[in-house]
Parts: sequence; C-alpha cells; structure tokens
Amino acid sequence: MEPKAKIFKALNEADGIISGETICAELGISRVSVWKHIKAMVESGISIAASPKGYELVADPDSLVPWYFGERQERIHYFQEIPSTMDKAIALARQGCPAHTVVVALRQTHGRGRMKRTWLSADGGLYFTIVVRPTLPVMLASLVNLAAAIDMADLLKSAYSVDAVLKWPNDILTNQHKLCGILSQMEIEGGQVAYISIGIGLNVNNAPQNKETTATSLKALLNRPLPRREILVEFLNRFEKRMAHFDADAVVAQWKANNATIGRPVRIETFDNTHSGTAVDIDSYGGLILRRADGTLQTITHGDCFYQ
Repeated sequence: MEPKAKIFKALNEADGIISGETICAELGISRVSVWKHIKAMVESGISIAASPKGYELVADPDSLVPWYFGERQERIHYFQEIPSTMDKAIALARQGCPAHTVVVALRQTHGRGRMKRTWLSADGGLYFTIVVRPTLPVMLASLVNLAAAIDMADLLKSAYSVDAVLKWPNDILTNQHKLCGILSQMEIEGGQVAYISIGIGLNVNNAPQNKETTATSLKALLNRPLPRREILVEFLNRFEKRMAHFDADAVVAQWKANNATIGRPVRIETFDNTHSGTAVDIDSYGGLILRRADGTLQTITHGDCFYQ
C-alpha cells in the first residue's frame, strides 16, 4: 500500500484528529514526508483539516477519489481532468482490466457524445465510463446500453424524486430537458463480446443550461447541490447486480415501461442517412421500430433521435 493510501486509512479510522507523530510512527516516515503527502492529497480532492494538534479527515460525500469507495477502490481510476473517460477506459479494457472497472473525472476536455459530438463536461457533473465483460451474444449487446439508462433513471426517480424518462437510444430526460447522456463502444474477439465501455455523463451540480437551453441538471431541478459519489455508488450497486444476472427480456420490458419515445413522430440521423416516422416499438435487440409515412415498418439500430 502506497504512503498516501496508508495515510488515508489512518485518517479514516481515527476518531477525530490524529497527530502527525502518530502517522509518522505508523508509516515510518518523517513529518516532512507526511506533510508533503497530505498536501498532495488535498490538491487531489481529499478534504483534510490541519491544526497544531494534527490532521482530520473531513466528511466529503462529493469526493470521487478512489479511497472513498471501499472495496471498489482498486477498480476506480480517478482523474481531475482527462480528455475522455471513454478513451481511457477503452485503453484499460484492451490491457485486460477486470469487469466493472470505472474511469471517472471531474472534467473532460474532449468528452464524447453520439455522432462525434462533444459532451460538455464542466466542473460539477458526473462523468464516468464503466467497462463490462458480459457473456452475451453480440446481437444482444446493445441491450446493455438500455440497461444502464434504465438503472440510472430509476435511481434518479427513487432517490431524488426526479421525473426521469428514457429517450431512445440512451438519453435521460426530465420535462423535455436532457439530464443524462450515455454512449458505448464495444469490441469483439472471436465472434464474442470482449468488452463494452459505457460512458455516462450526468448533469449534477454543473449548469449545462447556460450553453444548451434544452439541458438541465439535478442542482437546477432540486435547488441544492448533490453528492456525486453517492450517485455513482448507488448506480454501481444497481448495475453490477443487473449484469450478474442479465435478463434481456426484462431490459426490453423495463425500457418500454419508462420511455418517452414510443408513440412520437421522430427523425433519426445516422452518419449517412436520415429516417423519419412514428416510433411504435423497440425490438428484442433494442432497435427502434418506425412506421413510415407509407405505412411500412423500419427498424433503426443506431443514430441520433430527434422528436418532431
């Protein structure tokens, strides 16, 4: 265990203030080294109060530093700023990281949205990518995306009383305003799913509405800041449980029961085409079924959906 992790453990287990001398004795390092490590920890986002009597860990339910995640900490990769949590997660997945590895960042400089768009990633939002390795047929892999959206929307409704609804393929809306976006990337090896990286951007304490009038945040909805770690931990609890016993039929049924897309006239834009019609259903693989103007049905498997 590295010195900073040992110091965090000592602070976390202390009943109040712990002296610098005690930390020195436990770690076998000098007071200067302890001070330097604590200074770096504070700069990384850990709230530590210093006084002549010693140091004390300050409760901070918003911190996303891995040491706060208990048994999950080895699978949490935290960055104050990173170009994209998705890109980092993909690199880790290709290196063989375990399932449910999470890359989380306070800010993204090149956050990825659908259709090569940029996801605004200002301070205060929750930006993370989770790597899963499901033993599913490739044709069912897109349902993992829907499952992540279902679990996040259910969390927002049950824990924060937010009227969260699902928009195909993977947005979460409330009152017609975008609250959360989800993007995934899959890699296949030997005809099997090697991994799926699911990137999630949730507007928590940021203010996306200042730049996008169709977006909102939890803080704007509830008139108070929310602890991001609490949200992330609860999502992981739900999603890990679902992935351990993945039920494709349940995902399709739950998505249908909580969506705001079916029944609407929509326009779907892909990289090379645009499709219009009324959304009438999703199929067993998560594809959106449209009834076109001539009455024929068409299934769309991907694209950006706009309500008409």
